[in-house]
Amino acid sequence: MTIFEAIVLAIIEGITEFLPISSTGHMILGSSLLGMDTSNAFLKLFTVAIQFGAILSVLVLYFKRFFQSIDFYFKLAIAFLPAVFFGMMFSDKIDQLLESPMGVAIALLLGGIILLFVDQWFKGNQIERNEDISYATAFKIGLFQCLSMIPGTSRSAASIVGGMSQQLSRTLAAEFSFFLAIPTMFGATLKKLYDFYSAGYTINSEEIKLLMVGNMVAFVVAMLAIKFFISFLQKNGFRLFGWYRIIVGILILTLLLSGYDLRVV
Repeated sequence: MTIFEAIVLAIIEGITEFLPISSTGHMILGSSLLGMDTSNAFLKLFTVAIQFGAILSVLVLYFKRFFQSIDFYFKLAIAFLPAVFFGMMFSDKIDQLLESPMGVAIALLLGGIILLFVDQWFKGNQIERNEDISYATAFKIGLFQCLSMIPGTSRSAASIVGGMSQQLSRTLAAEFSFFLAIPTMFGATLKKLYDFYSAGYTINSEEIKLLMVGNMVAFVVAMLAIKFFISFLQKNGFRLFGWYRIIVGILILTLLLSGYDLRVV
């Protein structure tokens, strides 16, 4: 992996991780168009490890929110539990799904169709504050997040739609999704590191530099993406993201049906 490739993938990660458009689908396109070897163990580690930079962007942007009450952490913990349970129970099945670009394309299309109508379905939502999110609601949002274990679904989209289904305003649903990303993505990064070293791989000095660059770029880009997303969401809703997902899904399907070799990182 070159520095250029690391920066491109980090930009993709920073933009797509918190937007409801599927980082997995975009990583497929990005790595394939760059001609990268998607079977490479370090590349697989890199695409997960740079999520740490994206996590830091949430901590910086919403720093004050993390000191409001201990109750906030309990809600995040409860929302995170379903991902731990289903991740452990179905890890092998999830790995199999990750081998199917066709499945990613279909998930992008279906999720896009849902986003075309989600504003209309939940336009009367009234919950505007974290304090008004119950433990039961947090748990249900966590269950929705588990849908993102199907590659192409988008962790952000699943948890945001989950929040809106529980009467959260679209802005609060998006912000809670950002907060929930912290334990979820941090856990995924630790697991990927554990699997990497358990398989006997090591990281050299050049790869450490690539990880540092990737995380720094993902951090900056994710901050900009979050600011844009919240501002856009408040004025326009999800419809444009729905159309965008449909276009990307069709693009991936077209490439696959044309015989183009797309692989999931």
